[in-house]
Amino acid sequence: MEVNSRGASAGPRRNTVAFWLLGLCNNFAYVVMLSAAKDILEKDSKHVEKPCRESVTTRECQLMSTGSVLLADIIPALIIKITAPLFIQRVPFGIRHITVVLLQAASFLIVGFSDNTLFALFGVVLASFGSGLGEISYLALTSNYPSTVVAAWSSGTGGAGIVGALVYALLTDPKLLALSPKHAILQMLTLPFLFSIAYWSILQIPRSVHRARILAPSTWIIRAVQRTRDSDEEDESLLNQEDDDDDEDTESKWQKTSPLLKFMIPLISVYLAEYYINQGLLELLEFDCSHGFQMSSESQYRWFQVTYQLGVFVSRSSSNLLTIATRFLPLLAVLQILNAAFFTAVAIYPILPHILLAFTVIFFEGLLGGASYVNTFRAVHRDICPEDREYSMGVVSISDTIGIVLAGFLAMPVHNKICSMPL
Repeated sequence: MEVNSRGASAGPRRNTVAFWLLGLCNNFAYVVMLSAAKDILEKDSKHVEKPCRESVTTRECQLMSTGSVLLADIIPALIIKITAPLFIQRVPFGIRHITVVLLQAASFLIVGFSDNTLFALFGVVLASFGSGLGEISYLALTSNYPSTVVAAWSSGTGGAGIVGALVYALLTDPKLLALSPKHAILQMLTLPFLFSIAYWSILQIPRSVHRARILAPSTWIIRAVQRTRDSDEEDESLLNQEDDDDDEDTESKWQKTSPLLKFMIPLISVYLAEYYINQGLLELLEFDCSHGFQMSSESQYRWFQVTYQLGVFVSRSSSNLLTIATRFLPLLAVLQILNAAFFTAVAIYPILPHILLAFTVIFFEGLLGGASYVNTFRAVHRDICPEDREYSMGVVSISDTIGIVLAGFLAMPVHNKICSMPL
């Protein structure tokens, strides 16, 4: 009995660890690309780390906003999330996982070895496709497990933020390891191996999960003959029923989707506000040497990203201790919008006396974003009936992506407008 008890308890622990690692690995490339955004935009020129400025009297703006990297890092994910629910159920989870891992590895290789911005952005696009496919797949996979794995997945994605941003900052900071952006990106190739181990070796996959099956050639031939006979007999009836089935399917999906708007709209708003801050405004904040810990503007930007991701990680990992009720989710959106207004004012008028104050508000921004994400998906898992849960998790996962895409389009014109203003 003791052996059985240990085995029963080991299963949930293994699955919790597996989903934490899946969340970490799936979002890692996405986070690294955003942390490296300023470096990616400098691919066309030799990277030179500028020292801090003793006095910041003018704005130093790049021709392209880091919002362009954000769009390359998120639009492909949005395309996947919108189109995947139409066909993804037919694809076994193992095939999806292999595809995600290969896309991630390819993205690191292309961004690392590219010598121009356009090719580097193509690598970012591949990372986005992989992240989007992974998120919609692994969140759907949680429907086969207890709700605790949702918290593990969310904590893992938060861990990806802090680990990815922190590792990249440590590797590239001139006062620390001082690696070039190229070599720092190539160091990330260890992640696809960890990704594979998390799914194939650690996760216990129940029989209810859709898997790929290898059939003998004779079985394929027999099934092909049977399908040919069946199709000849059923073609006429299928043609007659096709229109009715399509109408019923569309109506059924809308009935399932409309109750999800109360989860989706606040989450869209939170992500719109926070990524507008991160990719449109933070690159415009610069503190002089005495008020910025002697860091260059590039280093300041990287550590801003680390601070934000730290806040996300803390809030996503503490959902078991502090759960926010569904009715309070819109409040998180309101607070994040106020943050966006504050940072817009700070970017135009540099009123913050020290970088520590910027770090504090950015940390709070991350707390709000992480709390909104994890509590939204926990609410969906809790409030939606089991038979609709997998579909609902996939649909709601589009929300943060929509918000980020809108933020990317908003960030670029705001960036250009502020850059045209005198300091």
